Amino acid sequence: MPFQFHSEILATEPNWRNYRQIPQTQLPYQWRNWLLDRGSLTQRLISASKGDFRVELLNLGWQRPSISEAKSLNISHRENALIREVTLVCFGQPWVYARSVIPFSTLRGPQRRLASLGNKPLGAYLFRNPSLKRGPLEIAKARLIADLAPDQNTIDPSYGRRSKFFLQQKPLLVAEIFMPALFAATNPN
Repeated sequence: MPFQFHSEILATEPNWRNYRQIPQTQLPYQWRNWLLDRGSLTQRLISASKGDFRVELLNLGWQRPSISEAKSLNISHRENALIREVTLVCFGQPWVYARSVIPFSTLRGPQRRLASLGNKPLGAYLFRNPSLKRGPLEIAKARLIADLAPDQNTIDPSYGRRSKFFLQQKPLLVAEIFMPALFAATNPN
């Protein structure tokens, strides 16, 4: 049975902190390499899964961002933004939950394509764009709500990262929460 998420994906808003404020000893070793990598997560997942990769669109629509997201993007928390939630699936299991928040002002010109990616990976679009700039990484522990079994309401705490990306100086915010299946598949110990 495929892994299904409820409409409320995150159990609580993660407490995002600049990665430099978190001592390396507080980040479990197996997470560090994934959390601190500034390259294309899409490419890394495709490589790790030997091409058995797909994007599952969970949600796409105009919604209010969280207060933390709005603050990061320097927009009003009452302003709607395009919010896209997906799972990045490898070997038939979700390895990453990703949430992108795209302000209306970013969706002008060539960036209009961001609104119609569907099941295409955002990372493939971003990292091909020559104007791409990435802001600092933020790290947080996160708890996802999942429909795994009737007696299990949440997945054990995981770690995630988020950062602002700029396309022609227009911002969008991308958060990626790494799932236990990723580490089970990529860490032989």
